[in-house]
Amino acid sequence: MQHETVMDVLRDPLAAELLHSPLLARLGYIGTDGAPRVVPVGYLWNGSTFIVCTAVEAPKVRALASNAKVALSIDTDTQPPHVLLVRGSAAVEIVDGVPDEFLDASQKALPRDQRPQFEAQVRAIYPQMARITIAPEWAKLLDFETRLPIAVEGLVRGTP
Repeated sequence: MQHETVMDVLRDPLAAELLHSPLLARLGYIGTDGAPRVVPVGYLWNGSTFIVCTAVEAPKVRALASNAKVALSIDTDTQPPHVLLVRGSAAVEIVDGVPDEFLDASQKALPRDQRPQFEAQVRAIYPQMARITIAPEWAKLLDFETRLPIAVEGLVRGTP
């Protein structure tokens, strides 16, 4: 998928709503044993990449060093669901302390009065963190009204 096409999907108003919501993303990757994994993650979208921060010892850190290909899903639990699907490549960097992106991502879901205590706690826990940057290479937005999965589009048109 062309980069500009991916970015057009990610700039769509519905995508922007999902990207800036307090919803967690589901990160899919291949574990070091070769089996697929899906884990919920907090993230920050900076307009061009997704940033996920985690413990240096997290299994996904080792796995992404072996296979950088990932998938993300951000979706609602409403009917009809709104879904943003992304595929891309991840790069892992070990950084000292707590990255600003981790705090910014956390603030999407934390009440304002809890943020200082949360920040103090995480700064006390993490001497280092893994900062995972995901560059989107493919994206699709579904609203199940005007934007449907390919298989469903075929059924609606009468062509499998």
